[in-house]
Amino acid sequence: PKPPPKGTIAALCNLYTITDYHVGMRSWKPETGADWDLKIAEDTLVSAFTQLVASSPKARIGFVNQLGDFLHFDALAPMTPTSGHLLDADGRYSHVVRTATRLLRFVIDLALRHHEQVIVNIAEGNHDLASSVWLRHLFGLLYEQEPRVTVLEGENPYYAYQHGQTMLAFHHGHLAKNSQLPLLFAARFPQMWGETRKRYVHVGHWHHVEEKEHAGMKVVQHPTLAAADAYATRHGYLSEREITSITYHDEFGQVARNTVCPEMLI
Repeated sequence: PKPPPKGTIAALCNLYTITDYHVGMRSWKPETGADWDLKIAEDTLVSAFTQLVASSPKARIGFVNQLGDFLHFDALAPMTPTSGHLLDADGRYSHVVRTATRLLRFVIDLALRHHEQVIVNIAEGNHDLASSVWLRHLFGLLYEQEPRVTVLEGENPYYAYQHGQTMLAFHHGHLAKNSQLPLLFAARFPQMWGETRKRYVHVGHWHHVEEKEHAGMKVVQHPTLAAADAYATRHGYLSEREITSITYHDEFGQVARNTVCPEMLI
């Protein structure tokens, strides 16, 4: 166990969302507008997360929200696990696993140096259905002797965490529409819903920003920091690349937001 930092603000929780990062994807700049491979993915997240944590408030809780599709492919063959679409891949699956686990460990260790408590959510995505399972169990075991780290359990792809009177809910976005999520989370977590006043559900999957307030809950759809692949580019799916931290107060809900984009990185 590592000693906790001093001077954190008890009422605050910084939510760091990493979604659709697609470690193991290969992208060629002349075709897609930006290069992407295993080295670029690692260098980009290390720099971006370091800057994001440094620019965020000194919250007592740091919430590492890995919201799915962290790995680009889910087995030895570079194909989507459900539809079998061939993917542009960089490296063997073992190389992808090494990079992904090293990156997640870096992110959690950095959060530990800045926050008294670290919560980790490893969500299921449509690209990493099986990998999200072993990642969740692996990191639960890796930090089982660190009392300041909690890896959320759950075999269902809908996750929730209560921060005082603030409810934070999570779903990758591949199984339910955004408009369905408020009622779905109210039904799945009725006690947490009843004990909270501010409620937010965070989704990824679509690679672009969308935010809408529904009755009782706000749906926040996050962009990705990763470059686009050939499929997205050819179909005209364009979006800004960025990663955000959102600071939540245990009584007042969202009170701050910080953003890092690739152009800011050196």
